[in-house]
Amino acid sequence: MNLSNLLTLIRVAVIPIIVFFIYLKSPFFGWVAFFLFCLASITDYFDGYLARIRNEVTNFGTFLDPIADKLLVASVILILTSKGVISDWETIPALIILLREITVSGLREYLAGIKISIPVSRIAKLKTLLQLCSLALLILSESLTNFNLILYLGQVFLWIAGLLTLYTAYDYVKASIKHF
Repeated sequence: MNLSNLLTLIRVAVIPIIVFFIYLKSPFFGWVAFFLFCLASITDYFDGYLARIRNEVTNFGTFLDPIADKLLVASVILILTSKGVISDWETIPALIILLREITVSGLREYLAGIKISIPVSRIAKLKTLLQLCSLALLILSESLTNFNLILYLGQVFLWIAGLLTLYTAYDYVKASIKHF
């Protein structure tokens, strides 16, 4: 156990709390959910960064980090969809994001079984950043009901993230296909 793995475990542990606070209809709890989501999102960067600079990369961390990311994103997408914050046409990029995560997870598992690793591209990192920003804004939009700009910005970021998600999925499948 090291600091990087601890950050990842905390990110996983805070997910149910974030979802619970999003579910509540109080602006106060919306702000708490926004704050916790932002902290969890930031740990996504710092756990990997700390593991690399401290030379503490572990098999456990390599396994858990992408799962923690997917759990955070999927949980928030699902609760925001159930509350109607993500609705109508915005369900399309949300669905693209969820389907890509499932597909890439399956590909990673298969490739790991044959000892192949495909590095994360810069565009995939940008995609993740936009996903996290869009979800943070959509969480916040519930607490700022008189400020529609936050909701619209969250929706625009969600669409951009959805398009980048399609591109990175294609890129990942293309890089993986030669190993089948």
